[in-house]
Amino acid sequence: MSRPTTDPSLTSFLEVGPAHPFPIQNLPYGVFTPPDTTVPRVGVAIGDHVLDLALLNEEGHFDALSLHSARPFAQPTLNEVMGLGAEAWAAVRERVQTLLRADTEALRDDPSLRERALHARSDVTLHLPVDVGDYTDFYSSKQHATNVGTMFRGAENALKDNWVHLPVGYHGRASSILPSGHGVRRPCGQTRPHDDEPPVFGPTQLLDFELETGFLVGAGNELGTPIPIEEAEEHIFGMVLVNDWSARDIQGWEYDPLGPFLGKSFATTLSPWVVPMAALEPFRTAGPAQEPAPLDYLQAEGDAAYDIALEVDLQTPAMSDPHTICRSNTRHLYWSMRQQ
Repeated sequence: MSRPTTDPSLTSFLEVGPAHPFPIQNLPYGVFTPPDTTVPRVGVAIGDHVLDLALLNEEGHFDALSLHSARPFAQPTLNEVMGLGAEAWAAVRERVQTLLRADTEALRDDPSLRERALHARSDVTLHLPVDVGDYTDFYSSKQHATNVGTMFRGAENALKDNWVHLPVGYHGRASSILPSGHGVRRPCGQTRPHDDEPPVFGPTQLLDFELETGFLVGAGNELGTPIPIEEAEEHIFGMVLVNDWSARDIQGWEYDPLGPFLGKSFATTLSPWVVPMAALEPFRTAGPAQEPAPLDYLQAEGDAAYDIALEVDLQTPAMSDPHTICRSNTRHLYWSMRQQ
């Protein structure tokens, strides 16, 4: 029987420091272009390297797996990999981890294969990892929803009556999703700085961003066929960091309480690396108590939150060092991913 893929005793033949975010227990997926080609493909990060899964597939290292797709890694996005389903995700992860283990010879003792399949992360170009056809932005944090509600409606009406009964969300604009590090232009729009004067047009003066995490849905379901909450996690491929940009003054003038148009849709940035849910299993924990209890279709047994520390540092060109402006943790989210 194979060891769990998060076994802390597992080590790679590649040197990875104990504090490195990409040890063999993580292995996040991404899409990259090696320095010697312009053709993007799927890889995983291990330490300071990227492992080329498309090349390994061509070399026959996934032949023993039933992937139901001939070239899932020779793609410019992770969409085909995500469509393989949970069973295939687990098989690919275990195979990749086996190839990278310190006690496995296949990659470790093949200099030619190592040279072709392993690239320094500093040498590759990273891309937006997925083609997003649609996405939903959920109001999952009670603290955040209360803060924003207070901004627009006052403290006495911060939360709408429905907020503690269902995960509230709205559709975002998929066409303005960008990879992290991409430049974001300050948007222009209508604002009304003074209540007793007409609106004006110009660049936002209240540019904001939100520390968020996102999750990617894989195989999905047929239209009209619901997914029971007990099966929801089988469809979640992995998690990303999200920076949801907001023009608060444009947003507030567009609509109260929430302007999901120009004030919210000019940019959303995603991290290039997608951490598979299997890597996060050791961090599973209980979420906040939900009061009142949700309706039956939103209830399931077991812990559904994850203990993931989050931090935001801000540094302008005039600053010699970054300043920490926020520390939080995903375990505080009121609504879980499977409930969403």
